[in-house]
Order: sequence, then C-alpha cells, then structure tokens
Amino acid sequence: MPLLDVFGISASGLTASRLWLDITANNIANLQTAGRPNDPLNPPYRRKVPVFAEKLRRALDSPPGQPSLNAAGVSVAAVVEDPSPPRLAYEPSHPLADPRTGYVAYPNINIASEMVSMIAATRAYEANVTVLNAAKDMALRALEIGRS
Repeated sequence: MPLLDVFGISASGLTASRLWLDITANNIANLQTAGRPNDPLNPPYRRKVPVFAEKLRRALDSPPGQPSLNAAGVSVAAVVEDPSPPRLAYEPSHPLADPRTGYVAYPNINIASEMVSMIAATRAYEANVTVLNAAKDMALRALEIGRS
C-alpha cells in the first residue's frame, strides 16, 4: 500500500470519528428537549446515529503508481434517526403535556449508551491519529535513509 494512501485512509477515519463525536454531543445536548406525544407539529427530538460505509478501492479508479487518497477509507453514508419510541413522563403541568393524558414526550436517548458511543468515537479518533503519526514517522525515516 502506498504511503500516501495511509494518510488518506487515516484522514477519512478522523473525519468520520469527528462527525460521530459531534452527533453524540448533539444527542446529549438534546436529552431534555421535550415534545408533545403523538403530535406531528411538535415532536420530541429523535436520537441520531451515523451510518458508516467503507470506501472500496477499484483497480480502474486509480492507475498503478498514482496516489488514490479518496479510494479507500471510511465515509459517513447517512445520519439516521433512531426509530425507537420517545420516553413518556407524566408531567401534567408542563406546557407541552398532552391535554388528555398529561404525558410529555422526551427524546429516546439513554445517557449511558451515549457516553459509550462517545468513548468509542474518541478511541477511534485516537487510533487514527496514531496511524497518521506512525506513517509520518516512516516517511521521515525514509527521507533520512535517502540522504545517507
């Protein structure tokens, strides 16, 4: 694998991990964003989840000997909403409470799973930084060998 491909693959991983962290932070920030149950005009926030897709290299896309920075790595194919139902809380005095039942709809977000997601995204980011630094060190050492 050419060295420049390693930089491209690692960069795509860094970008995907950063978006994953941003989405997780957005989910945590909207943990208490309420809505009215069964009201399409005022729905509660829905948890968002990134969907990753591997970029596949094709022999025809990159001629031999030419760097193909966009031909490998990972990309975010979509950001989808979690289809699970909202969490209902009985709060009849809340302004968004259903007038008949007194329930308020809160997002379908579990703080523990969001923290696990944040840790996983952070570890993925750190792993890509490590790969990027290792590739940089190898390139620098190759240049030093060329000088001798």
